[in-house]
Amino acid sequence: MRIKSLALSLVLALACAGAAQAADDSIGQVKTKKGDVLVLRQGQAKPLNVGDHVLQSDTVKTEKGASVGITFLDNSMMSLRPASELALDEFKFNSTTREGVFNTRLAKGTLAVKSGQIVQQKPETMHIRTPAALLGVRGTEFVVNAGG
Repeated sequence: MRIKSLALSLVLALACAGAAQAADDSIGQVKTKKGDVLVLRQGQAKPLNVGDHVLQSDTVKTEKGASVGITFLDNSMMSLRPASELALDEFKFNSTTREGVFNTRLAKGTLAVKSGQIVQQKPETMHIRTPAALLGVRGTEFVVNAGG
């Protein structure tokens, strides 16, 4: 009985450590969600819900009729519209200097963006790649459509 209790404690500790690791690596958090939204992480697709964290190298996919709103560590906000796919390729942010880099790829669909502190510090540090173009962000609010 004692061994089972010890084993259960170990499993719970490892699960908590994994959740803490994911939160530590977080670059943003889901604030709004409608419909079926998935995150592709390390080759696995999982449902994405309000309160969940996104990580660098995640790909976020919205199904038909779905949308998701994500706020990032620099207070950038992105809203992914229905039938869209966005890869979060690179995000680095220093909250003290407000410097960093933010690179994404919109494979298909529509993305609305309100840029955050990274762009305020250095406008050339945020890029959104689409199948047809590479956008260097210079403004604060914009919409990108990559077809679909």
